[in-house]
Amino acid sequence: MVTSALALGVTAVTLAAVTALGLLYSRGRVDTVEDYVSARNSIGTGASTATLVASSMGAWILLSPAEAGAAFGGLPAVLGYTIGSAIPLLLLVPVGVRIRRLMPEGHSLTEYALVRFGPRMYAYVLVVSMLYMFVFLAAEMTGIAGALAMLAGVPLWQTAALIGGFVLVYTAYGGLVATIVTDTVQTLVILPLLAVGFAGALFALGGTGEVHADIASANAHLLDPGYAAGVEFGIYVAFAVLGAGMLNQGRWQRVYAAKDDATLRRSLVAAAAMSVPLILLSGLFGVAAAGLGLIGDGNASVAFFVLVAESFPEWVALVVVVLAVLLVASSADTMFNAIASLVTADLARLIDADAATLSRTGRALTVVVAAGAIAIGSQGYSVLSLFLTADLLAAATFIPFIAGLYSSRLTETGALASSLASLAVGVAFFPTLRGPLATIPGLGGALPAPSFMHAFVGATAVSALLTLVAARVADADFDHAGLAREIREIEQPMTDGGRDADEESDANRGATPDADAAASEVNR
Repeated sequence: MVTSALALGVTAVTLAAVTALGLLYSRGRVDTVEDYVSARNSIGTGASTATLVASSMGAWILLSPAEAGAAFGGLPAVLGYTIGSAIPLLLLVPVGVRIRRLMPEGHSLTEYALVRFGPRMYAYVLVVSMLYMFVFLAAEMTGIAGALAMLAGVPLWQTAALIGGFVLVYTAYGGLVATIVTDTVQTLVILPLLAVGFAGALFALGGTGEVHADIASANAHLLDPGYAAGVEFGIYVAFAVLGAGMLNQGRWQRVYAAKDDATLRRSLVAAAAMSVPLILLSGLFGVAAAGLGLIGDGNASVAFFVLVAESFPEWVALVVVVLAVLLVASSADTMFNAIASLVTADLARLIDADAATLSRTGRALTVVVAAGAIAIGSQGYSVLSLFLTADLLAAATFIPFIAGLYSSRLTETGALASSLASLAVGVAFFPTLRGPLATIPGLGGALPAPSFMHAFVGATAVSALLTLVAARVADADFDHAGLAREIREIEQPMTDGGRDADEESDANRGATPDADAAASEVNR
């Protein structure tokens, strides 16, 4: 077994290398708040694909699909997760291009909500997006902490604090510029490690034929494509992941970072294609772990790592630790930077503040959210249950939110009513959220039977129906051209991070940094 000290040492060295890369690359490249939050039109197809893959995968790719295969329905559950994860990336192709054309100088989904709908919808979307990112972070921290605890006996809080602390350093300093370059390198390292890890595990277990035979003899239902529990999971997880993918601030940032519309299209399609085999293979390892009898009470979330611990020598387990740490860093930095960009862009619209105030406030809130996520991550909850909780918030909101990009008749009242009503439907069915409602006298007995399936499909269906009705009955005529007029670049110079001493001295003497030149340098 890998020792706790060795695992923590490998984790610290890996994170230190990633942090150094982010700090060194972003130094002198973040001259304005605009650079910090958007890195607009600066990266080509390769870097755009890499950052989409890295930010989309995260440690969950080793955790949630495997848990789905092990505990939520075998092969059909994995297939549903695989298809559901690719759909949002493909759907973002037309939606992302429309976002760029309607709001060429935009930054965040919340500023769009404010200008397109109004302050009430803005407040709702802000709360939903922040909660989503918080729960997502907590799930990532929970997963990696549980994995290292299982592999090496590392206390949960130590893993979560170490990863959260390192990632905060380079994202707070270099913003999206640092995140994109670390994502690119992480992808180049992650993909070979995943391929080698999957192939090596199959070899150690005797090959696909032997693994299939062992599972078929022990738990044949896990391989049945018609297994009812798995089919049900596959359906509702597709709805869950779709909503989450469309209401993800990290992806909105990358829509703007792509060099042009063609680059965005190519990178989204490539990222979707790359996600399919990765998620499918990860899920199948969960099926294998369950079929081989390796899953006990409370360890389905780390099914992949259970299989690794049983199949590989110690040095291979250390390689898997590096892989997992890189994966969680690649998604955690996306969430940290997305949170900072939301706050920074919104404050720039709502108050007259200088760049230092904007960036410091964004960074401070990021630290608060990170601390909360680290605290939850040290509790050992089910990773998939946490992800599903975050996904419900997005599933109830994304249809009216995205419909506003196309419909000129949908009003703030209609969009907000559709979102709140569908969220109420989802919570009423959601097994882990309905507890407080059940304690209300007279309401507990009226609640429907708990069901993830009904929660996600019901929330999405109600949202779609009410959005359609709201757009048909309203007599509004929103001018989408107003989005470009109202949403403008944040041109204030940075004064407290991402710049070297000579540039800082020039700024103090009154020199004006060339934001366009700085942006063109990102990932050239």
